[in-house]
Amino acid sequence: MIGRWRKTRTSEETGADIVVRAGSGSSAARARTRILMTMAVFFAIYGVITGRLVFLGMQDLEAGRFPIGQPTASRPDILDRNGEVLATDINTASLFAEPRRIVDADEAIEKLLTVLPDLNIEQTYNRLNSGTGFIWLRRQLSPRQQQAIMELGIPGLGFRTEKRRFYPGGATASHILGLVNVDNKGIAGMEKYIDDQGLADLQATGLALPKDLQPVKLSIDLRVQHIVRDELVQAMERYHAIAAGAVVLNVKTGEVLAMASLPDYDPNNPFNANDKDRLNRMSAGIYEMGSTIKSFTTAMALDSGKLNMSSTFDATRPITIGRQTIRDFHGKGRVLTLPEVFLYSSNIGSARQADVVGIEGHREFLKRLGLLDRLHTELPEVATPTEPKVWRKVHSITIAFGHGMATTPLQTAVGAAALVNGGKLLDPTFMARDAQSEADGKQVVSAQTSANMRYLYNMNATQPGGSGRRATVPGYRVGGKTGTAEKVVNGRYAKDVRFNAFLAAFPMDDPQYVVLTIIDEPKPEKPGMVATAGLNAAPMVSNIIRRSAVLLGVKPEFGHESNALLVSHQ
Repeated sequence: MIGRWRKTRTSEETGADIVVRAGSGSSAARARTRILMTMAVFFAIYGVITGRLVFLGMQDLEAGRFPIGQPTASRPDILDRNGEVLATDINTASLFAEPRRIVDADEAIEKLLTVLPDLNIEQTYNRLNSGTGFIWLRRQLSPRQQQAIMELGIPGLGFRTEKRRFYPGGATASHILGLVNVDNKGIAGMEKYIDDQGLADLQATGLALPKDLQPVKLSIDLRVQHIVRDELVQAMERYHAIAAGAVVLNVKTGEVLAMASLPDYDPNNPFNANDKDRLNRMSAGIYEMGSTIKSFTTAMALDSGKLNMSSTFDATRPITIGRQTIRDFHGKGRVLTLPEVFLYSSNIGSARQADVVGIEGHREFLKRLGLLDRLHTELPEVATPTEPKVWRKVHSITIAFGHGMATTPLQTAVGAAALVNGGKLLDPTFMARDAQSEADGKQVVSAQTSANMRYLYNMNATQPGGSGRRATVPGYRVGGKTGTAEKVVNGRYAKDVRFNAFLAAFPMDDPQYVVLTIIDEPKPEKPGMVATAGLNAAPMVSNIIRRSAVLLGVKPEFGHESNALLVSHQ
């Protein structure tokens, strides 16, 4: 029995073993199938994802969910010489749309027009129906506009935070500061200059981070800048002029403390910045500067060594050269001393001074003073002066009293600074500069010539018959020279259409500042008056100095005004 049971068990064990082996083979096969199927599903999923990524990568840049590229570039703050902010970046919202998500373009436009009434309907409709992934609708919205659009609840619209340039002073220094475009890149004025000095390269590489941008300090004094512009506004209204301008220049350093040109524009909303009448007349406009040029004619005569303060000139009758007849506006009909030529602004006397120096010497002197070349300064908007292609005697004689050569008002002021500061020509700058720069100037006239010019400027503002008396300010010893230039209309000089200027310096014993004002096509303030520079451009200088001298650090001193400087040279 025992042997039989063992045999039977052995047989059962053998059969069971066969069953187990058969079952194990079937399960392994099914497991392998399941693994392969799972792997296939995962490969399919990853394939779809990869294909989608490749598809999106080949789409146009506008098809993305958000704008492609760097965010709006940051810019450094611009400060005046006292640390007041002239320009800074602020955050603003820009509106974009995803046309693929726009349900009803007509309805979306109709709602947007309630907030943005100037939206171009046809263009916006076409863009919203373009099927692209992204379009800009309006850059740099105001907070109020953003809130109003959000309340419309239009699907497919969104906002992106960008940088926007803000000018706290509005139009106060617009022609100096300039402009930026919608991408916050400088396109005019000091904004463009800053970009050209390397900021644009930093922005292109993404390195212009706000925390790394140091403020840019200008030479401008915002307080004086406001005074200058305010006086120009009042002068244009008072004299019914088409334009006006002024500059205040430090004669020791070449720094521009203030400069304005009207009409101007608001850089926060520069819709009219490119209008022709918004030109920066002080540096980008060229004009015949009239009798202010006699300052340089007289300085040239003295510096040549051929004439001196005792020289005399026959002004008894007009000068005729070719078809030109040179007359004096208020002729004395007699021989004039050199100081009298300056005092009475004699065209005849100035012409005779130029004749003594000669054509080559005349042109060389004006070129030495920088009046014939494009001005070197930071502002990009600088015009090139004009002069005769070939100088002849008639050109030299007419240029001697301000006709036949056109230059910018700014470089006229720069040249005058050299006449009163000891004879050194300094390139004007809109950046803060220290007094050491005086030593870096180019000596263009002798110290004695400069002293003589200070004497003549002071005489013209203090002596009877001087055209600069209306520019004086008690306590500040102002001196200067008028310039009343007839404008060319239809190819001929018009006697009743004028471009007036007054060139001043103060205090005359040791000049610190030059102030130049211009006024274009002024009308007589009262019936019966003549709109000459002594009656309009000179008072503008007086008002600017009266209001700004203390701010410029010049204290009034009394007791010098009565000192007679003019001695008899007859």
